[in-house]
Amino acid sequence: MDDILFNLFTLTFLFILLIFLVYFRSEAKHRERILEMEQRLSKAGIYDIDQMKGIEFEQYLAVLFKRLGYRVKSTPGSNDYGADLILENGAERLVIQAKRYKNKVGIKAVQEINSAKAYYNAQEGWVITNNYFTSSAINLAQSANIKLINRNELVDLILRVNGTTSEENVVSN
Repeated sequence: MDDILFNLFTLTFLFILLIFLVYFRSEAKHRERILEMEQRLSKAGIYDIDQMKGIEFEQYLAVLFKRLGYRVKSTPGSNDYGADLILENGAERLVIQAKRYKNKVGIKAVQEINSAKAYYNAQEGWVITNNYFTSSAINLAQSANIKLINRNELVDLILRVNGTTSEENVVSN
């Protein structure tokens, strides 16, 4: 009877050990994939951004702001209350609406981030695009104290983060 209990205990222990090994191996692979994605995204230029899907642009911005020292949290794909990213730096919290568009970004994005700013109790709200903004979006952003980052300002931000002084490096990647 003791041998059976010992064998049962040993098998149970080995099974649990196997589960932990499989779990930690998959976690390590997951972390490795994330690091590879972050490295690839960190090398992207503005023309690469123009080809990204919306979610890829959000991931790109997350990497960019992590490199600036922010803690970055992505919101759910739906029911995000108007924010794609939540950035924190000490007591400061800001929300970002990412718009990877082929056309100018309109007033709706400003309305959404303004709502998100209140919902997430953020001090600032930003809309970041690879394009430009309509005049109505600019007007509303000014009155609502929302920061708009257009294509040119995004390139400047990328240059600053990458420590590059030449726009050619950001544009040609």
